[in-house]
Amino acid sequence: MVKFANLPSPGKAGSEEDIDKMPGSSSDDHELPNGTSKRKSEEEGHDSKKKKRTSKTERSSKMNGSLSKRRHSISKPARDPRDDPSPARPSEDETETRSPSPVIDFDGLSRPSAGTRERKSETAEQAVARLDKLSGAVRTILECLGEDPNREGLLGTPERYAKAMLFFTKGYQENVRDIVNDAIFHEGHNELVIVKDIEVFSLCEHHLVPFTGKMHIGYIPDRDVIGISKLPRIADMFSRRLQIQERLTKDVAHAVMEVLKPQGVAVVMESSHLCMVMRGVEKTSSTTITSCVLGCIEKREKTRNEFFSLVGLNRR
Repeated sequence: MVKFANLPSPGKAGSEEDIDKMPGSSSDDHELPNGTSKRKSEEEGHDSKKKKRTSKTERSSKMNGSLSKRRHSISKPARDPRDDPSPARPSEDETETRSPSPVIDFDGLSRPSAGTRERKSETAEQAVARLDKLSGAVRTILECLGEDPNREGLLGTPERYAKAMLFFTKGYQENVRDIVNDAIFHEGHNELVIVKDIEVFSLCEHHLVPFTGKMHIGYIPDRDVIGISKLPRIADMFSRRLQIQERLTKDVAHAVMEVLKPQGVAVVMESSHLCMVMRGVEKTSSTTITSCVLGCIEKREKTRNEFFSLVGLNRR
């Protein structure tokens, strides 16, 4: 009998080849340098998770940083950047004042004209000579107007008018420091103080006719307060001169600032001018309003509006 050699069966060979070609085969041809493909996919999954975690931590750190910044800003009170503390008072050696202006001069006469000091320090004889000179000028005016100064109704008019003009302008003979007379008191008060509806009478320097109205004066003390009657007296002193309303308002504000050294000053004036009522445009119902604010009242809109509201300017 003839014997045949044992040959590999086609089924086994096929099965082995199939095994080698299976995805999970451990053949060297299909192994990766760093491990199996399964391990690679797992590592990729870990890497993606790590990236997600880092992005989340970065996002949270950014949010925490912004939140901490917001908390930092909220913890501090909101302030107007202009609400800075008042500057320190200058030392005695410094010549510059806190409100540098030409309004108040060394001896408190305030914008003296050429003859102001002479009128303030004149003797009784010089006062009589001044009255006679002014009376003669009024007599000349009457003659230039076509009147007879010697008629009965005008005989005493030149002297009467001269005395009236000297009274209307008596502010030239007054001094701010004499009016205040050391009536400044230390009270530790730092809230708004207002004296309103101060009646004011003055002469327009352009036409020498009156303008009349009311003035409101307010200030915020820096611990010191002034006797309230001194504020109307200061207003009277400056109004009893040849004036314009804009300068009169500013003169009073700077005088209070100079004498009292408060944190802030505000002055408002409402008046009617006969120079535009009796002549010119002849508008009888018009009113002129001027204001001057200094110091912290000028810086702080809320304080300024409070002052205007209390004096009745914010009517609408």
